[in-house]
Amino acid sequence: MTSELTPQEAARGALRAGLPLGDGRHEAVAMTANHIHSVISTLRELDFGETPPASSYRAGEGNVDATV
Repeated sequence: MTSELTPQEAARGALRAGLPLGDGRHEAVAMTANHIHSVISTLRELDFGETPPASSYRAGEGNVDATV
């Protein structure tokens, strides 16, 4: 697992990407980036097994008699 992004690292990364941040934005951007990273990490741990890809799903087709 990687360490969390600090506000200073977020500012440096944004500047390197050509997106300079205002002084009050560093912490919010770092928190958002860390949250996105945690969500992606969780998704990577999921085992989809035999789940077909989304491209094989056709809306409106299938069992219309399904119950909840």
